[in-house]
This record gives sequence, structure tokens and C-alpha cells, in this order.
Amino acid sequence: MAREQEIIKERLRKISELKKKGIEVYGYFFDKKDSAEDLQKKFSKLKNGQTTKNKAKIAGRVLVVRDMGKINFVTLQDSSGKIQVILQQDKTSEKIIDFFKKYIDSGDFIGVSGKIVRTKRGELSVLANKIELLSKALLPLPEKWHGLQDKEERYRKRYLDLIMNPEAKKVFIVKTKVINAIREFLNEKGFTEVETPTLQPLYGGASARPFTTELNALKMQLYLRISNELYLKRLIVGDMEKVYEFAKDFRNEGIDATHNPEFTQVEIYEAYKDYNDMMNLCQEIFKYVAKKILGKTIIEYQGKKINLGKWEKISMINAIKKYAKINVEKMQDDELIKFAAKNNIQLKSHRRGLVIAAIFEHFCEQHLIQPTIIYDYPEETTPLCKAKRGYKGKTKLVERFEPYINGWELGNAYSELNDPQVQKKLLEEQARELREGDAEANPYDKDFVEAMEHGFPPTGGIGLGIDRIVMLLTNSASIRDVILFPFMKER
Repeated sequence: MAREQEIIKERLRKISELKKKGIEVYGYFFDKKDSAEDLQKKFSKLKNGQTTKNKAKIAGRVLVVRDMGKINFVTLQDSSGKIQVILQQDKTSEKIIDFFKKYIDSGDFIGVSGKIVRTKRGELSVLANKIELLSKALLPLPEKWHGLQDKEERYRKRYLDLIMNPEAKKVFIVKTKVINAIREFLNEKGFTEVETPTLQPLYGGASARPFTTELNALKMQLYLRISNELYLKRLIVGDMEKVYEFAKDFRNEGIDATHNPEFTQVEIYEAYKDYNDMMNLCQEIFKYVAKKILGKTIIEYQGKKINLGKWEKISMINAIKKYAKINVEKMQDDELIKFAAKNNIQLKSHRRGLVIAAIFEHFCEQHLIQPTIIYDYPEETTPLCKAKRGYKGKTKLVERFEPYINGWELGNAYSELNDPQVQKKLLEEQARELREGDAEANPYDKDFVEAMEHGFPPTGGIGLGIDRIVMLLTNSASIRDVILFPFMKER
């Protein structure tokens, strides 16, 4: 810390001295003409030791300065990458060299003009004939950042991570490309992108505990949305047949490698379709995005090869048969509860469908490494889905599926319930469970039911978790690696 304070003191001295000379330390503007990446591409065939007459005008952050006496090598970084700047006696004026040596430090932003050259060692460079200080850094850049083991510091100070770790920046560029690719895919299929409220007077659409806030002007309690589902369905009622939205959702839940209280997802709804159509759409999206971003559908994630172009489909009941070696349809409710207890499965409820879902999570999820669609869920798992057509088994099932990859659930999809009377009953049951203490149950949404009473066509819907998709495509071990500013506990 003492060393850092010395550096700050010295940099403050330089700032004071520059201001006395009438030199602007924190610039207003620089006419940047070139980027590091563009110059590297444009002059990729320039031979070692060759000098051009081409002039460049670049700007960026000084990362490293190597003073070799008669020549100074500077590593300059902009948003596209790095390029070398050279200050050389007899080719760069003494005034510029003197200014640079006296006042420029690593971390500073500078603008540079000069000729394009390639050194004898093959480094494309800008031979400076003019340098302008654009912003003086008070704090030094971290040393040996790549060897830093404290990941929490990287997450807390993402700006330093982005400066010092080019791979981190690439992850977030990929995230933008994933969102753009999904948007492009849906737009080509005639979907309309929409916006729905983040602040909601009632929450719904998922089993989750909400964050609460208050609108002071109306003395009204509001909630950060846990889902945008019920609003998008209102748009289907309003004759918008194909809609989607990229949304930030907020769930007051635990934090781990695949969960963050604030996350990004896309929800898609199409009238006159069902969950079979959504299965096809889901597979198409994953294939399209993988090819668009990576040029292939076979990826490697944490040492495992995963084929995003090949999907297995298996019902939840058959998945339990396969991995838990039991047939839940031949078991009574008390037998299921005893089986769960014997295997140390924590149950939130003893309702039949929820016990079956808990058994599935315990025994099956870990095996679903290759892309798998798990379909036909117990009715108790959601109040927003249509009953399974023609099923006569012991367990009441609904037409719901979830796509799984690497043991993660990456989405949720239904043949959407469109009977307002049944919907009203199920939402009333949810409201009762909320009153009885289930913090993840939803309140009764009278306006949503009224919207459905005006007529809700057959509809298929799916939501996909963007952050987990990006984790897969960038081989990122934690959701914190794909969220620029993940939630962090106070120190």
C-alpha cells in the first residue's frame, strides 16, 4: 500500500506540473482514425524491417513501457486489441520523447500519430511523430494479473479484468453476438420484439421469491419481475401472434455457479403452436447460434465434447426409470415420499408431482450432459401449462419440457394453458399456497385472467437462459464469468 501511495503522489505531482504548463491533462476529444485490429489486418503482409509512408492516428491505454535508451517501445491497447508505439531518437522529436518520459505512465490514455512500420523482430508498430495525453491514470495497473488467483477481485473490479485479460473481454463480445444471433433468427421467422414492465404490481410466471420495492408517489408496493411471461401472453391475447423479449429477470434466491439474482433470458411465444413446435424451435436456435458464433455445433465444455446439433428426447417418467430404476406410475404417494427420504432428497412439498420432480432432479439431471429434452412434467410443477393430451396414468401430466445440457436446465417451455376457468382455479391455488407460507408461489393476477377471458388462442412458449448458453459457448466455469457485474457480497 505504501508503494501505491508513492505512485499516486508522483502522478499527482505530474498532473500539477502539466497544469502549470497549461497542458490539458484530461482531454475533451481526439480524432481517432484507426484501431489496433484494423492496422494489424491492413498491414499483415508488411515485411520485417519495412517502413511505410502510411500514417496512422490511434488512441488507447498505455499498458507497458520499455525504455531502451535511444528507443522506447510502448504497448498501446484499445477496444480491438494491442499495437506497439515506437519513440526513437532521430525519428521522433526530442520534445515528444522528453514529454513522454517525464509525464506518461502505464494506465494513461494517449493519442498517437505516426508512420506504420514493422520492426526487425516482426512487430507492427506506429513510429510516433506526435503524442497527446488524453487522460492521466492516478492508480497503477495491477501487476501479474494473469497469475492472480483471487477471482472475486476480478468480478468486483471487472474494469481491471477487462484491461488486463483479453479473454474476459472476448466472453462478453460473444454474449452480445449470441443475443444478436437469436434476435436475427427470430426476426427472420417473423417474430416481433417487444418490451414489457420490469416493475410490476404483481409478479408471476415462475416459482421464485421476488424482490420488493415501493413507488413513493403512489405509496404502492411493486416487484422486480421474476418473469415476463404473463405480460407476453397478454400480447398474444391482443392478436400479436409471434412475440419475443430479451429481459432481465430478478429472483431472490441463492447464488452459485449457475445462479445470479439478476440474469438475462429470452421468452418467445407463438400463437397456434404447441410444445412440440417449441421443441423444434429450441433445437433450431441452439444449432443456429452455435454455427453463427463458432462455425460448428460440436463444442468442448470443461473437457467434455457436446454436440449441440444432436438432441435426445425422453419423458421425465422414463428418465426416472432409466436413472433411478423405479417406475413412479406404479408407486403410491407414500411410497414416493419414503423413497425420497431413503435417498436423502429434501422435499419442499409432499404433493405427488413435486415429489416426482424432486426425484428427477436428484437422480437424473447430473446425467444429462448431451443436449436432452425432458418432457411431460407433473401438473403440480406449473399452473400455466395445458394438460397432457390422452394421458391416463396415475400422475397428472402437463405438456411442458425443459432443455438440458451439461446437467443444467437451460430453458422452460409449454403448450400454454388457454382455458381461463382452469387458469383461474390454478392461480387461486397458487395464491392460497402463498398465504400458507410457500414463498415461491405466485399471487392471484385478476387482470391476467380477465385478459384470457377475452380469448387466448392455442399458443406455444419457451424461455431460454442467455447466461448459461454463453457459459457453454465460451467454456466459462461460472455464471459470474459471463455477467459483467455479477452480484457480490459486501466485504
